[in-house]
Formats: sequence, structure tokens, C-alpha cells
Amino acid sequence: MGRVRAAALPGSPRLKVLHVAAEVFPLVKTGGLADVVAALPPALADAGADVRLLLPGLPAILDAVQSARTLIDIGPCFGAMRARLLLGRMPGSQLPVYVIDAPYLYRRQGGPYQSPGGDEWPDNLQRFALLGWVAAHLAAGDADPAWVPEVVHAHDWHAAMACAYMADHLPTAAASVFTVHNLAFQGLFPHHDWALLGLSSRFMSPSGIEFHGQLSFMKAGLKFADKITTVSPSYAAEIAASADGCGLDGVIRGRAGDVSGILNGIDTAVWNPGADRAIAAPYDIGRLAGKRVCRLALQQAMGLAADDQALILTVVSRLSSQKGLDLVLGALPALVRAGVQFAVQGTGDTAIEAAFRIAERAHPGRVSLHIGYDEARAHQMIAGADLIAVPSRFEPCGLTQLYGLRYGTLPLVRRVGGLADTVSDGDARCQTGFVFDAATPAALEACVMRALELKQDVSAWQAVMLRGMARDLSWTGPARDYLALYDEARAARIAAPRLVRV
Repeated sequence: MGRVRAAALPGSPRLKVLHVAAEVFPLVKTGGLADVVAALPPALADAGADVRLLLPGLPAILDAVQSARTLIDIGPCFGAMRARLLLGRMPGSQLPVYVIDAPYLYRRQGGPYQSPGGDEWPDNLQRFALLGWVAAHLAAGDADPAWVPEVVHAHDWHAAMACAYMADHLPTAAASVFTVHNLAFQGLFPHHDWALLGLSSRFMSPSGIEFHGQLSFMKAGLKFADKITTVSPSYAAEIAASADGCGLDGVIRGRAGDVSGILNGIDTAVWNPGADRAIAAPYDIGRLAGKRVCRLALQQAMGLAADDQALILTVVSRLSSQKGLDLVLGALPALVRAGVQFAVQGTGDTAIEAAFRIAERAHPGRVSLHIGYDEARAHQMIAGADLIAVPSRFEPCGLTQLYGLRYGTLPLVRRVGGLADTVSDGDARCQTGFVFDAATPAALEACVMRALELKQDVSAWQAVMLRGMARDLSWTGPARDYLALYDEARAARIAAPRLVRV
């Protein structure tokens, strides 16, 4: 069902915003980026903006986009013999979407960034340079003269070259906004491939997109966007320091006046325990009985012992040390002895996957593992658990802790990035979860033991649950913040000629 759109004020033009990204839920998803791209544009449209998306023509996207028609034949470019720009509608939201149909670059098996064997596609430079190049031509008005964006919002390194191509075309009036979803993934390519980009040579220097002898798409966004956001205020501060700046902290400090953090929201229609068809029983603040039904269903589905006294801790995550899953493994034996059950879903580092398999065999009925990602199972695990652990070493925002809050599943997180911004601990009057500091198994274990202690007080535990469930986690507030940022970017663009920071 389509959404009801908020009307613009009478006589006021609707701000035209183009979102550029490599993935969007539920068509292509490797992480939280896809959820953001699926939910933020409709929220902006609800607020009165005229929003469109630009996506690469990956098979799942081409198959799902509705009423697609050829807008323009682009011809040979970036190694492809032929490419064309389609215009259609997104399933569900019905937002207009541009899709780049370049079969040579996008129509292939595997993931959006990697081959079926897990290797990076060797032509990723061309694949995502094309995405940014088309975005810049839309911004300049020569790809679709009938709709010219006033703001181009590029998401993560895959779309970052849009900012550089816009900067290389001085007459472009549109403002650019670049969102860093995860600075650790930067889109690095050999410097000798710079000629494939078709940019002016002045961009290929250390003051441009050159980065320690390589080309950095992430740096293109950080250098040439009019405004830069991260997906939480704390992460914006963290990446300006050398410890978390991934070598780009100097660039970020140099743009300090243009960098801000806006917390992600969640799609509260998709993540709604009161109407979630994937879970065993609906529940909400006014009727919590369904939560217990979901708990029993999770124990049965995952092969966990039917233990009413157990504290069920779930992990729905990429299985990596960045996500702190080695900390979970280190604390697991002691926590199992204390009465904790573990329900884990994810895929990632081979060694961590193997360690969880060993733990599952060593603790039957207490530890259950599902390798891979299943969206319905994720909903079931979050609905049925007592705790959801997100013990990341760094976390730009994190969405799973927000899903936990929404479902009355208390988040247990490290005090970093968006986790620190979204989960409250310490003051019992505002507590919504459990937070620890040191990236050690002992610190995580102590935090879970605090949760076990609180679980013995049914009314106190329920008070924390209800406080989290009552929070407004929707995209309404973040959408307002982005609209204000777009106005700032446009004002800066109108007040000054386009600056080429090279």
C-alpha cells in the first residue's frame, strides 16, 4: 500500500531531492545502509519534499522496479558497451526511481560489491563511478530536464563520486550532501586507474581524491560535498580523531564546520511488534502477553531448552571483531553457567563463525546458531529475546539496538558512536538498556550479570522495557533535521560559487 504524502504549503515549491545509493531494502541489502535508503526518502516525501532515488541496475532492482521506461540511452561508458537510464517507481513507497541499466557492469550473480566467492569485483571503480557520474548529470539537468534536483544526497563511498563530478562541473547549481555510514569501508582503488574516471587531472592529487598512493571514493565525498553527515552525533566526533578516523581524520577536521551527525530512525511500519506477521504473536505497550509467546516460540525454533528462568540474549549481526563478537565468545562459557541462553544469527569472519559452531556443540540447548541472514528470523529473534547484544568496537549508528527498543528487547551495548547516543544506562529513571565501556569479555560479562540481576525484579525490568518501547524511533525527527540541513547546503551553494577544493 502506498503512503499518504504530506502536501507542500500552498504556493510553495517542493524541494527536489535525489538520493543516490547502491542498495535499498528489501531489494538489495548487505547492512543498515539499505534500511536507511528504504525509509528516509519516504519520510522526506511525507514531510513535503519531492524525492527520487538513483540506483544501479542490479538484477534484484531491475526485477522489482515498477513501470520502468527508458529515459535516455547513455551509450558506451565506463567499460560498458551500452547503458541506459530508466525511470520507474519503487515497489511499496511508489517513489520515482532512476535505475542505471548497464548489463556489463551490474547484471551478474553475487552481491553488489563482491563475487559469489567473496572477492571484490575488480571493476568496482567503474561500477560505482558510473553511479556518481549519472547523479551529477541529473544534477546538471541534462539527464532528465523535466526534473532537476536541488539537492543530491549521496550515501557512503559507493555514491561519493557524485560529489566530485558535481564539483568538476562548475555550472551545476544543485547542492550536495554526503552521508558517511561507515568510514571503515572507503572504496579504495589503484591510483593508476584514475584515467577511467574521466575527471580533471587536478582531482588526482593529495588535495583531491588521492589517498596514500590510491584513489579513495570516500575522500571524494568528504572533500567535495557541500555538507557532510554521519549517522549519529557521537560518530561525527569520533571520526575526527586519529584513533577512529581511518586515516581521513585530517580531512574531516578540515571540514569541521560542514560535518554534523543525524541519528538514524527506523521504519516503524516494518518494525512494529503490534502488527508484525513474522512473529509468533503481536504485542505492544498495552498488551505484553505476546512477548512471552514469542519467547517460547524462539526457544522452540532455535532448539533452546524451554527454561522459563533463562535470560535469552540474541545477536543479529555481522560476525566480526568490529562488531565485538569475539567479546561475546569470550564471555559465553561463564554466562551459560549463570543461566543465559544465546540465539545468534549472522555471517562473517570464518574464525568467529567456527567458534560459535563449537560453542553450539559444547552447550546444546543453551547456544543456538544460524549462519546467514533471514529477515523473518531476525524479527522472530528480536521479538523473542530478553536482551539484544551490540558490543561493537565502533558503531556509526546501529539499527539493531533500535529494533530491540521497539520490541521491548533491552539493548546491551558498548558506549561508542550511535550506541552511546541511543541507549541510556546508569540513571534508573531513564534507563532503556545496559551499557559498558571496555572492549573486553570481562566488561561484557559484568554488564550481562547486571541484566540478570535486574531480570529478577519483574516490575523494574518491565519499566525499562516500556520506557524503550515508548520512544519515538521513527524517521519523522531525522527527516526534519535533514530538510534543515538541505536548506543550509542550498544557502551555501547560492551564496558562493562552487568551490573546487583542490
